[in-house]
Amino acid sequence: MAAQASTLPDAIPHVPVLLRPLLAAVAPVSGLWLDGTFGAGGYARGLLEAGADCVIGVDRDPMVFEMAADWTKKYGDRLRLVEGTFSKLDTYSDTPLDGVVLDLGVSSMQLDQAERGFSFMKEGPLDMRMSQTGPSAADLVNKATESEIADVLFQYGEERASRRIAKAIVTARADAPFETTLQLADVIEKCIPRGKPGQSHPATRSFQAIRIAVNDEFGELVAGLEAAERALGAGGQLAVVTFHSLEDRIVKRFLQARSGGGGQGSRYAPETEQKQPQFKLKFRRAIGPDDEELGENPRARSAKLRVAIRTGAEAAPPNRTGLGLPGLTDRGRH
Repeated sequence: MAAQASTLPDAIPHVPVLLRPLLAAVAPVSGLWLDGTFGAGGYARGLLEAGADCVIGVDRDPMVFEMAADWTKKYGDRLRLVEGTFSKLDTYSDTPLDGVVLDLGVSSMQLDQAERGFSFMKEGPLDMRMSQTGPSAADLVNKATESEIADVLFQYGEERASRRIAKAIVTARADAPFETTLQLADVIEKCIPRGKPGQSHPATRSFQAIRIAVNDEFGELVAGLEAAERALGAGGQLAVVTFHSLEDRIVKRFLQARSGGGGQGSRYAPETEQKQPQFKLKFRRAIGPDDEELGENPRARSAKLRVAIRTGAEAAPPNRTGLGLPGLTDRGRH
């Protein structure tokens, strides 16, 4: 860990979590890498400083590239920026990739911008769109039915008070439509008893659920993992950082299935041909933050890193059975 500290670039705003262990896990870094969640550029810069020949930085938020304009020129042709989604990352290079990094969820940079509407702690428009296009969080809470809202809160946020909150939202919007983050957070907070000191804010799960629904984050995640499988060359590495149990479950099960660890079935069943796995797990367990990182960045407390190495096997056809994807009802897919 300590040896990798020297590879970190200076003055990175919003240093991404688990950067040091990630660079240590994939070392030595070389060749062509793709950072599918460019954000503030921390992972891309870390990879370039660690020895990557070139990094393709992908993000669906056009604002991140404007904010990075001051420092990206330093790397010249070694850094190529693409506005797009990581679900299509296999279309951004004509040659096989040596590595893919995905840092899931909302970035600290987006949370800190009140005008983006991601935070329940800051007054701002109820937006939450990473790409700044399409239906917003306000559209969801103002137009979806009570059952649709409850379904989203429960399936995507694991919110046990989902029905109570959904009912309160529908009642409140009858008087005035939701327009701001604090307006929604206030309604949610009144539905849930105050927690003990140190517990998360009552609106945490609901805001997470709405953000995931607005940005189709789980659909993007599975498609991104499948795209990485197609894009990586033999020996290429896939590193994924997750921030909550639903994301980590999907990543864990995908890599288990693609590494031949999905279970062998009943011993009484007829033998089936065992195909070569597409990945080899680099670590059996996920890597979490150490005490030093937790002291520097409390937001890292729930982060997990999983790393796998691409084999030479042909990419498998999409199969999302058993990945643990939350299932919305037909009405909840509104």
